Amino acid sequence: FLPRHQQLSERVRKRLYYGWDKECSLDNLSSPVADIAVELLQKVAPSPIRRLQKKYVSHVSREACISPCSMMLALVYIERLRHRNPEYLQQISSSDLFLISMMVASKYLYDEGEEEEVFNDEWGAAGKVDVQTMNTLEMNFLSAIDWSLYTDPRELFEVLSWLEG
Repeated sequence: FLPRHQQLSERVRKRLYYGWDKECSLDNLSSPVADIAVELLQKVAPSPIRRLQKKYVSHVSREACISPCSMMLALVYIERLRHRNPEYLQQISSSDLFLISMMVASKYLYDEGEEEEVFNDEWGAAGKVDVQTMNTLEMNFLSAIDWSLYTDPRELFEVLSWLEG
């Protein structure tokens, strides 16, 4: 999916504060990236109900093994929603938007349908919501984004450059 994946991993490790250790896992968000997620999602989904907190981002990131690439893809999706369906962002809480955008991005990137399946009940457990709520969040998110999940790798690199800034 991404050309030069090894160079990308090294860039992410260095620039998004994952440390220099190449054995260090990139399967959850660094503290600065979690801060950015909280700030951004509180702005785009301003509902005071279930307002996103860093503790929740850290918990979900750790439990669901959210990769930096999933985060970047989720940010692409959120930007699409800002332009295509801002009404949706007024109706969803920032916590729910974080959870569902990360799940959909992870499914798109990693769910092969065989060994690396992504299950809604596991994401629900990570986000402390039931599976029925996850299913509803997923259907609403996919409808809001008009099922437009494909992303050109250049869009991910634009988000990475923005995060680095």
